[in-house]
Amino acid sequence: MSLFAHELRLLLRQRLTVIALVLLAALTVAALVAGMAEVARQRAAIAAIPAAQAQDIGPIAAWVDKEKDSGSAAYYSFHPTWDAPSPLAFAALGMRDVSPYILRVRALGLEAQVYDGDTFNPELALPGRFDFAFVLVFLAPLFVIALFHDLVSAEREAGRARMLEALPNGGRALWRRRTWLRLTLLWAVLAVPFVAAATIEGVGFAIILIVLLSIIAYLLFWTGLAALVGRLRWSSVANAATLAASWLVLVLVVPTLANVAINQAIPVNQGAEIALAQREAVNRAWDIPRDDTMRRFYAHHPEWADSPPLGPEFHYKWYLAFHQNGDESVAGRVRAYRAGLEARDAAGRAFGWVLPSVGVQALLTRLARTDLDAQLAYQDRIREFHGRLRTFYYGYLFRDRPFGTADFARAPRFMDVTPAGGRQPSPVM
Repeated sequence: MSLFAHELRLLLRQRLTVIALVLLAALTVAALVAGMAEVARQRAAIAAIPAAQAQDIGPIAAWVDKEKDSGSAAYYSFHPTWDAPSPLAFAALGMRDVSPYILRVRALGLEAQVYDGDTFNPELALPGRFDFAFVLVFLAPLFVIALFHDLVSAEREAGRARMLEALPNGGRALWRRRTWLRLTLLWAVLAVPFVAAATIEGVGFAIILIVLLSIIAYLLFWTGLAALVGRLRWSSVANAATLAASWLVLVLVVPTLANVAINQAIPVNQGAEIALAQREAVNRAWDIPRDDTMRRFYAHHPEWADSPPLGPEFHYKWYLAFHQNGDESVAGRVRAYRAGLEARDAAGRAFGWVLPSVGVQALLTRLARTDLDAQLAYQDRIREFHGRLRTFYYGYLFRDRPFGTADFARAPRFMDVTPAGGRQPSPVM
């Protein structure tokens, strides 16, 4: 134990080493604070939903109550949905940085509402927000390089290598002690702030343990790479340049090229194109005979086929029927789009087994439930809720039942259920 204490004293006398450790600790804390602040902002926005919804729906209810028109209620009423962040979301914001986590929907065509916000460029979002995952994946290797590139070469250049190898407990034992000491310090400046933040956020012990193991495994990869370069017996400058080039290739160049290759191999249209196609189908419906629209709707939804026939005047059940027809006309595109996204995601995850930087980032976003699967699961919950919303309003529209103020309180409420089955804290509606 005294040997490690002696090595620690020697290490802490090296100003650049101390500066590197302090800087990494500062970056880690800053990333964790930024992530926690963003998650707190998102939770505050979700918590504000009930008040905003009450303020929005009050005037609509008062106006609809005058005519008792269920169609106006369905058309003008927005219903909030939300995707509450998981406890670990602060560490890896993932797709929550580029995809909506609150979406207000109406009982009209859903696909245009879901894909309206799908206009971001995924290539520009590759590095992600400055969070703990960013510090670990992109920045931590640079500090490994700073501490390990001259572990042996510096002693050799100073003429002390032969003497150190001849000392008792010198040679390989000495290099192992120095390696584990540096590795432990790097792991500690990443792990200790993370554990503190995770405890505050209520992250489960098992997930914390997995993240801690991921940190050490990732650092071990870069430490091993530095050791391999060191065995070439090059100068410290040459070692640093080689490791820096390796970082550039393994963390930035190869993942970017792999992403481009995956996108070329698995072409996927933008979700905005689905929204446009759905809107075009809805707009064409104004020029189609109303009886043709209703026959098509009743063919897919025979439970409403006994509704009274349309008269010459405008009726909202026809309007909502062709909106649903519009959704169903792009159902094939939606399935293809989703399958393409899932295929790209699977290819990226498979690539993560080869490249640690990709694998660690994918693991963190999966644990934090901020990956593509989580976003698609949120869309599934929106679709399930929208289906209940349509059924609720159809019960008034297709039965010509009056819709008053009290009926607004009977409308379905969205419940935010996580893919794993546990409920996230959600607004009291």
